[in-house]
Amino acid sequence: MKNDFDYLWTDKKRTLFGLPISFTRYFLTEDKFITRSGFLSITEDEFDLYRVTDKKLKLSIWERMFKCGTIIVHVKDVDTPIKTIDSIKEPRKVMNLLETHINLNRDKYKIRGRDMVGSSEYLHDDGDFVE
Repeated sequence: MKNDFDYLWTDKKRTLFGLPISFTRYFLTEDKFITRSGFLSITEDEFDLYRVTDKKLKLSIWERMFKCGTIIVHVKDVDTPIKTIDSIKEPRKVMNLLETHINLNRDKYKIRGRDMVGSSEYLHDDGDFVE
């Protein structure tokens, strides 16, 4: 898998005691985030970084004990609009890396948040979005 693309960061989903005993692996490239899961039958799901609309960090007590965390990413994607990056090491570092590359990709494609507004949303007089 390493030869398929150049990645900036990779990690496995952590399980009991923060150990990477899982068949789910995450990859961050310069313009995509890829989730690869499975052992015999492998499934890959990816999203373009410029399509991210929001992200959230979730730190449960068990994850914090083992210096792990979960990142929840909202993406303008048809099949899975909410992506969960479960139980990874150094989640704040990964959030910062994601933020950096999301902004670089938005600049590259000249896209801002207002460009991803769907038809069900409109702009209020005071500039706030309303659904």
